[in-house]
Amino acid sequence: MNFLTYSAAVNSNASTSSAISPRRILGLTICIIVAVAALVAVPWLRENYFGGYEPSEGDIVFHSMPLNPLTVAIEGVTQSRISHCGVVLREGGRWMVIEAMGPGVIKVPLWMWIWRGRERHLLVMRLDPLWSPRIPQFVSALQRHLGKPYDLRYRMDDEAIYCSELVYKGFREVTGEGLGRLERLGDLNWKPHEDFIARVENGPVPVDREMITPVSLSRAPELRLVFNRGY
Repeated sequence: MNFLTYSAAVNSNASTSSAISPRRILGLTICIIVAVAALVAVPWLRENYFGGYEPSEGDIVFHSMPLNPLTVAIEGVTQSRISHCGVVLREGGRWMVIEAMGPGVIKVPLWMWIWRGRERHLLVMRLDPLWSPRIPQFVSALQRHLGKPYDLRYRMDDEAIYCSELVYKGFREVTGEGLGRLERLGDLNWKPHEDFIARVENGPVPVDREMITPVSLSRAPELRLVFNRGY
């Protein structure tokens, strides 16, 4: 094979290999479209898909925390699967929840808050329209507690704060009224959980301690049901 023949053969092979069939072009196009759609859809779903719940600022959300000794005690003492709560707010175009839990008073994305709950169950209560003008003040009052430590002992003082206490006090600071009914620990089902409570207290069970439980908060007459999945 002389040089001219070899060059012609190489050029012919290069032309053949560089040619892309219409089927391959179509396949690549579909892959690109799917990839772009996924990049757009995943953040949208995270921020906007709440299983049929349409959020509104000031909504009070309730769910069942993952099982641990504290959750078992809360649900056992109150005889309810509702063991945690928070308040929905809008921030930077995103739906968030302000809550008091292990790290203290924090804000987390609503989608994360919902998916963190046991079996994705969700109960949402909304303030009666009578209170709608107070919702911006209510949300502001809650945010003044950001960074405050979590109160594992369920006391009503101001040194630390627990989930339903945060909501109760935020509402009271704005309206002068409580939300839900305070209950004595001694009037609840504390006896089966005496050992756990005594360890937390490092002493006897404080049966006279008043507290606002998540389930009591959910039954406040100032609230109306807007969404229920699992309760």
